Amino acid sequence: MTTESTPAKRGFHFKDITKMFGGAGTSTLRQFGILGSLIVIIVLFEILTLIRNGPNGATLTSGNLINVINQYSFILILAIGMVMVIIMGHIDLSVGSVAAFTGIIVAKSMTEWNFPWPLAILLGLGVGAAVGAWQGFWVAYVGVPAFIVTLAGMLFFRGAQQWIGDAQTIPVPKGFQIIGTGYLPEIGLPLPFNIPTMLLALVAVAWLVFWEIRTRRVQKKMGSDRAPLWVSVTKVVLLSVVVLVAAWMFATGRPGTSFPVPGLILLALVIVYTFVTSNTVFGRHIYAVGGNRQAARLSGVKDRWVDFFVMMNMSVLAALAGMIFVARSQASGPNDGTGWELDAIASVFIGGAAVAGGIGTVIGSIIGGLVMAFLNNGLALLGQGSDVVSMIKGLVLLIAVGIDVWNKQQGRPSLIGFMTRRFGRTEDPATQTFEPNKTYQAPPVDKTSGQ
Repeated sequence: MTTESTPAKRGFHFKDITKMFGGAGTSTLRQFGILGSLIVIIVLFEILTLIRNGPNGATLTSGNLINVINQYSFILILAIGMVMVIIMGHIDLSVGSVAAFTGIIVAKSMTEWNFPWPLAILLGLGVGAAVGAWQGFWVAYVGVPAFIVTLAGMLFFRGAQQWIGDAQTIPVPKGFQIIGTGYLPEIGLPLPFNIPTMLLALVAVAWLVFWEIRTRRVQKKMGSDRAPLWVSVTKVVLLSVVVLVAAWMFATGRPGTSFPVPGLILLALVIVYTFVTSNTVFGRHIYAVGGNRQAARLSGVKDRWVDFFVMMNMSVLAALAGMIFVARSQASGPNDGTGWELDAIASVFIGGAAVAGGIGTVIGSIIGGLVMAFLNNGLALLGQGSDVVSMIKGLVLLIAVGIDVWNKQQGRPSLIGFMTRRFGRTEDPATQTFEPNKTYQAPPVDKTSGQ
């Protein structure tokens, strides 16, 4: 008996456009909305700064893009770990305090204990792992809710950071500062751009092409539904243009700058954690436990171990974020990490994670974090104070989660569902195919209906 693969669909269908952003049935209204919101925010602030500053806008400049990456990379790193915590149905309020606690220990280890900076980084990661193991133990094996455990951790490690540092600022050596202020190096060739940055962009474009070809081959082999070829080509072309244009702006900034080292660290983490959450057994276990813990447990998933690892992983990433911030600031201070947990949580929810758990992606959280970053950056370029920035960020978070709740209550979880109902088209669930290499986050039913 042979299995015939499903051929790529021919002709234009509106729903095929959504496959540029994921498989069939995964592109929700919020996923489209948040990406569109990011584009609108960037364009809006470019226009407003153009009106304010004269001939050129201030948002889409090389210097400003470099500043955004340098200033918000640590929040985006926290969002990577936080999305896994929230998918599990938990929350972590301690990440800012853990980052500050790690930062002060690392700073003192180099200035007072004479640790070389590579060893100090390993010490910081070890401190993060120990803190995460401590909190993960209480959550996974004692059964204390993560909200309470991490609230206690927020208070304890904030106090410990100020006690260890005696509420003083402790500088760090220049070698350590490279992880927060460094750039890709220059190559002595007479070209008007940074060569390593553009080479990195070309590698990224080659990877996009390779991954799309690989994905289509796997779908064909498994008999899964494939998007038309024009969809894949359009997606790769659009993403490649974005990558190359962004790389060119980073590569042609003021002399001595290029793509920042914090951005490289962030990029590596995004690739690794996207792969882990989407293509590994452990990643599927995270979604399974977050979606239905009891069913996952009956299926053989060791939910306590998953809880423990996710909490420990969050603290390790918090430690890394804290070290990057200290390196960028060139010193560890008593107010480091204040409010970071709120920005990380907001990034995850704005990026499409569900409050009840079981739904969320690393890429979505990064996009949500970029929305917050460009909001902060754009308002600062317009001369707005921290009071206005805080109010707007609060409204954005409330609206993002409110839209999610409203869509579920109205039975309209997806843009495609809305469009197919409007034009009289429906899909037969019996014709949908299961894609073995894809993470299914939730059944296609309205959870609010009680069915």
